[in-house]
Amino acid sequence: MAHQTHPYHMVDPSPWPLTGAVAALLMTSGLAIWFHFNSPVLMILGLVLLILTASQWWRDIIRESTFQGHHTSPVQKGLRYGMILFITSEVFFFIGFFWAFYHSSLAPTPELGGYWPPTGIAPLNPFEVPLLNTAVLLASGVTVTWAHHSIMEGERKQAIQALALTILLGLYFTTLQAMEYYEAPFTIADGVYGSTFFVATGFHGLHVIIGSSFLIVCLLRQIRYHFTSSHHFGFEAAAWYWHFVDVVWLFLYISIYWWGS
Repeated sequence: MAHQTHPYHMVDPSPWPLTGAVAALLMTSGLAIWFHFNSPVLMILGLVLLILTASQWWRDIIRESTFQGHHTSPVQKGLRYGMILFITSEVFFFIGFFWAFYHSSLAPTPELGGYWPPTGIAPLNPFEVPLLNTAVLLASGVTVTWAHHSIMEGERKQAIQALALTILLGLYFTTLQAMEYYEAPFTIADGVYGSTFFVATGFHGLHVIIGSSFLIVCLLRQIRYHFTSSHHFGFEAAAWYWHFVDVVWLFLYISIYWWGS
């Protein structure tokens, strides 16, 4: 290998972008086949390939950042910019759902009875499970901040405890939302109210599951001494993502659950 005269990381050729693309193709086509022909085999195959790809790709990146020492300060700066741009794209992703909700609710059409919620829809009480879910997510924002400060101060045990608590709160939120969906008096097929409610809150729930997975990986890495007080961007990115999920939920709660009901 030639001597490297710059601080940037030139990534070695990797099969994972190709296998990730194949997994995405199998999952999307498999989902269509499952809907039309009631056969989930192709989608499950795509999901298995996606999980294998993600785990091995993450393994390679962890090796590059820890044992091989490729994540220098300029590389970390690039990763930070990348994460900021990714979260920005996610903000616009959710803006689309809020736009659809407010477009439908601020000026309800005659077909909806001229008012919101539409005729025949019994909305969920915002001061029951949704309020509890808000408290759970806000508490998880506190614990993930606690974990961040513990890592920066070299308090390893506290960081592990705070991370584990954050993950438990995230899983508790997901369980509560699943129960709420199961008991909801309306479905995604109940006009524009049902579709905007379930698509917006459902995609947020998916982001909570993704964020919980992100934090579980960080917990395993913290247990294996991968983070130091000055070199822990893997966790920092997870914390940023989790705070983003918290903020989106606050807007969802105020807009769809409270004002929209």
